[in-house]
Amino acid sequence: MSGSLEQNFITQPIKSLLNPNLQFEELKEIIDSIHVYFHQKTQISGFEVTIENLAAIPASKGKAVGLNHAAQCLLDYHRTHRFILAIHQAILDQQKSNPGKTINLFYAGCGPYAPLMTLIAPLFRPDEIQFSLLEINRNSIDSAKKLIKEMGLNRYVSHIYLEDATTFQIPNAESYDILISETLDALLYRECYVPILMNMLPQFKKEVVLIPENVSIDLHLKKGGTETKQGVIFDVRKSISELTEKSDQLSKFPEKVFKLCSIPVENSPLLLMDTKVHIYKDHELNRNESSLTVLYELPYQKTDSISFTYYLEPEVELRYQFRQL
Repeated sequence: MSGSLEQNFITQPIKSLLNPNLQFEELKEIIDSIHVYFHQKTQISGFEVTIENLAAIPASKGKAVGLNHAAQCLLDYHRTHRFILAIHQAILDQQKSNPGKTINLFYAGCGPYAPLMTLIAPLFRPDEIQFSLLEINRNSIDSAKKLIKEMGLNRYVSHIYLEDATTFQIPNAESYDILISETLDALLYRECYVPILMNMLPQFKKEVVLIPENVSIDLHLKKGGTETKQGVIFDVRKSISELTEKSDQLSKFPEKVFKLCSIPVENSPLLLMDTKVHIYKDHELNRNESSLTVLYELPYQKTDSISFTYYLEPEVELRYQFRQL
């Protein structure tokens, strides 16, 4: 099948994703069909058992998930749908603000399917949008190149980099309008979203659109059927903006402490750690809508307080500690 026919064949299910009101069964059917197509073209399903597909790739700070896990992200249905809607809207907004300008997107951590490029490019012309892709995993980047070629999308790609996004210095960074880095997991665990932003955001112009725009982790207290928000454990954009030392020298962010001594132990209270992903404007992923926003429960302990610290070394992770009375 030629490139143009290939593009026509896959464009209809991609266009269907622009419907914000898809019922879950419709959404699942569309994305499952896209996954079958991607599997056919790359010979990667996301469920292979080879070591090279399973192994995570260490970055300077954090880890890039293995090829399998990256491929499976496509099947996180609400996640894929909301990101496609958000990026499509962001491009339209940039076109409105910059009539006639080619919108340049930098996609850090594209994985073996580069879904936030391969599912967006067919909706525009090559003179309207151009992508640069970056990936640390050679097998992933080889797969993405193959899929892009099979889909007839080569004209949408300006550059492809095999690099570590947490340290890479981007050529002509000021020329980009949108930065995409969907390098996430619930509670910002292990993956590289935070160190990538610490490295890349200072390189781009101030007006660059970041997708997702922000991720935050909130602390809630649940007693019986009542839930109350205790505060924000970690807000990525706010925390990065408040840094007072060089990012490459930072091993952890300042500790956040919540007082607990006034909370009665009746009704077996729970502490809830709730990840929210603000993708773009009104596009969000909220509690339990995606693997990125799975709720984490902590049994309450009768203590004075609980402290949270987000570490970048030796591993990227959020740690907590109860402080005894």
